[in-house]
Amino acid sequence: MRDTILHWLKSDWTPLYLAPQAGVSESPFRRLCRRFGADVVVSEFVSAEAICRGSERTFEYLRFDEDERPIGVQIFGAEPHRMAEAARYVADTFEPDFIDINFGCPVKKVVKRNGGSGCLRDLGLVSEIVAAVRGATELLTTVKVRSGFNEKTRQPARIGEVCEAAGAEVITLHPRTRADMYSGEARWSEIRELKEAVSIPVIGNGDIRSGEDAARMRDETGCDGIMIARGSHGDPWLFQQARAALDGKPVPPDPTVAERFQICMEHARNAQEFEPDSERAIIEFRKHLGWYTKGLPSGRDLRQELFQVETLDDIQERLQAYLDRYLEGTLPGMESRPLPDEARLAASAG
Repeated sequence: MRDTILHWLKSDWTPLYLAPQAGVSESPFRRLCRRFGADVVVSEFVSAEAICRGSERTFEYLRFDEDERPIGVQIFGAEPHRMAEAARYVADTFEPDFIDINFGCPVKKVVKRNGGSGCLRDLGLVSEIVAAVRGATELLTTVKVRSGFNEKTRQPARIGEVCEAAGAEVITLHPRTRADMYSGEARWSEIRELKEAVSIPVIGNGDIRSGEDAARMRDETGCDGIMIARGSHGDPWLFQQARAALDGKPVPPDPTVAERFQICMEHARNAQEFEPDSERAIIEFRKHLGWYTKGLPSGRDLRQELFQVETLDDIQERLQAYLDRYLEGTLPGMESRPLPDEARLAASAG
């Protein structure tokens, strides 16, 4: 699979990646994104220290199905020897297709331990971690970085050069600093700057919210692959739209509300099947319900109901009740607007 991934990235074709996202990139969502066109997926980021300590809950994050391949496992930490130990364990036990190193997470509890984007304050440490992980397994070693820790240390090209020299074989750049968090606009020009500075494949990440965004990032930056993160929340069909745009084909429209709810229920059922504790599965799935209903008429009221659900039946009942009123055009706020196409079709069929 190493050769396949590198071949994709070095060809004229642009693979689409699902980004590693804590609490989001679980196996059920990865499989759903794969169905909609994600070519490569990455696990939630996992603590190297927790792996080395044998944390059972951490091992749950490392599970994946064969139909998710190609898949990478992303690890984070600040001690090179522990990162190497964790990478070796993951490679031997779970056998993913590559190991990705997290140098991008901006979350305070990770950064305060010098993990994630905290490592970018010390490029010597970055180099040691990459070299240690690369030497620990025969798997493809990739890295995900930000442009720097803050504006003063913003140097994406230099960070890339350090990672490549230490043995990284692919690099993903989210062109914001840790201080930026998720504010402002991602500086796509820095992806091109990185691409010109290194010889390894570069994956662009940041502010992909439509199929057209994906094509524009490729054309503006020359990146070899595109990683989609927050844009996929409640919107796994974004991968299908991105693929069409990249291939120069008409971009499919967003699904109807009825289709959106069907996809949501498919996701919910997969989540419950994957999580041994069914009650916990539904509670953790509530965040996805918020994303699947964003932008809908009277969506706030619907979300307040959905954030109380405890079973799959609860989800189905509330979505169906909403859909019935949506198709009738009787939701608050719909009186002053034209009926959506699907509602007019339902009315004419009735």
